[in-house]
Amino acid sequence: MTDRHVIVGAGPVGRATATLLAERGSEVVVATRSGTGLGLPGVTSIRVDAADAEALTAATEGASALYNCANPGDYTQWEATWPPLAAALLEAASRTGATYAITGNLYPYGPVDGPMTEQLPDAATDHKGILRAKLWADALAAHRAGTLRAVEVRGSDYMGPGIGGNGHVSRLIPGARAGRRAWVLTNPDAPHTFTDVQDVARLLVAAADDETAHGRVWHVPSNPPRSLREAVGDVLAAGGLPAIAMSRIPAPVVSLGALVTPMLRELGELSYQWERPYVLDDSASRAHFGIEPTPWPEVCRRTLS
Repeated sequence: MTDRHVIVGAGPVGRATATLLAERGSEVVVATRSGTGLGLPGVTSIRVDAADAEALTAATEGASALYNCANPGDYTQWEATWPPLAAALLEAASRTGATYAITGNLYPYGPVDGPMTEQLPDAATDHKGILRAKLWADALAAHRAGTLRAVEVRGSDYMGPGIGGNGHVSRLIPGARAGRRAWVLTNPDAPHTFTDVQDVARLLVAAADDETAHGRVWHVPSNPPRSLREAVGDVLAAGGLPAIAMSRIPAPVVSLGALVTPMLRELGELSYQWERPYVLDDSASRAHFGIEPTPWPEVCRRTLS
């Protein structure tokens, strides 16, 4: 097997993973529907429909690892987009022998009491949590059957460059730069873990490389929890900007909006993540891989940029 790596998805995690692999001298291929070049040194972009198992298998031939960094664009259509994509990724990894490294999230756990560890069951009852749990369960079943080698890394809400409107913190920054009050859907003062996308990439690559790490979930090393209010304030302070006022949108207003806005309905199912402490325990991955999170001041500076 050559030192060739195929990444599906060119979002922030895909780009960070490609950059990390290219910097160490690996052959890196990023597969997207458009095939648009990323402008990253040492990274080749190809046009592939990753839900097409035959096309993805052909692109993955000879690769040592296949990275699932996909993030389907329409958040309200996951049930339509994820199953065929996940099936094709499993098929490609099985047929080529590439290690299957998955960028997961915390949705499968559902509401929790206390810090989240990798030993928690995937017990979500909302439809997105159930879907994400099944994606990992299918990969783990194939791993245990000897069909492929699989590993999943899970981080909390992303910070760092390139997140834009997909991040709870970064989506507030443009208005905050102008000094405008931020209106948020849930409790802005509950302690919450935030994860830097660079740290996701670091753990994803390390886990793919390490055969002793396969067949399980690992949590991405992340900084101590901050509330949304604190995190936004820290990002602004990193650029010498003043803190802003932050208020919660009244629940009746959110409920009315959800009647006509699909995205609000989707977010409503996951609002439990922001109503009380939502804290990631990353001690296992820190001990196994020796990886520490990017220092919080740097995370904030990179998010502001």
